Amino acid sequence: MKQIIVVFLLLPMFIWSQTSFEKGKIFFEQGKYVLAEPLFENYLKENPTNSKTIEYLGDISGYEQKWNHAIYYYKKLITTFPKNANYWFKFGGALGLKAKSINKFKAIGMIDDIEKAFLTAAKLDVKHIETRWALVIFYVELPAILGGSETKSQKYANELIGISKVDGYLAKGYIDVYFKRYQDAEKNYKKAREIGDSKTTFNKLYDLYLNKLKDKQKAQKLKEEFDKKV
Repeated sequence: MKQIIVVFLLLPMFIWSQTSFEKGKIFFEQGKYVLAEPLFENYLKENPTNSKTIEYLGDISGYEQKWNHAIYYYKKLITTFPKNANYWFKFGGALGLKAKSINKFKAIGMIDDIEKAFLTAAKLDVKHIETRWALVIFYVELPAILGGSETKSQKYANELIGISKVDGYLAKGYIDVYFKRYQDAEKNYKKAREIGDSKTTFNKLYDLYLNKLKDKQKAQKLKEEFDKKV
């Protein structure tokens, strides 16, 4: 009888915990992060090792640009799950975005940790597309004196081609645009569009024509072709 009473008393708490997580998940998927966050926080108090809840809270912190909070949650995940590539990727991303938001001299001290996080993710998952994109951007934007290198960036763009040709050619186009090699960028963006004719590939090529090459005729022709297919 006592056992039945104990179960009966604990049942509402269990149901409430489950409901708070499910409600939080629904709000999260709707982009209502302000509503989702306290629900996940409450659930985490009762389930402090629930990795999905920790990840949701890290993601919400990222969307809200609370980089220290995001780093805190993702660090908990990589500590508990050191073989999870996606957690390392998110940890590196939060570090990188924090570095962009603070004093440049302070940001320099974060470079090694950012690089380590992305390289670890890439090593753990040889087909992790987002990590390779992050490394393409990281090495292109990082000054050479701090370890930046187009050669390193191209390495991961080439790896992307082996995983997803569309992403690979888009990455190569991105590198070309960064170094103002707009003719080369056009070739790579065209290849990406030929393989994957999507809104993303259209937008990249359209933006190149309109804002970099300043060729309104090509931009208009491309738009007309794309609109016919939509």
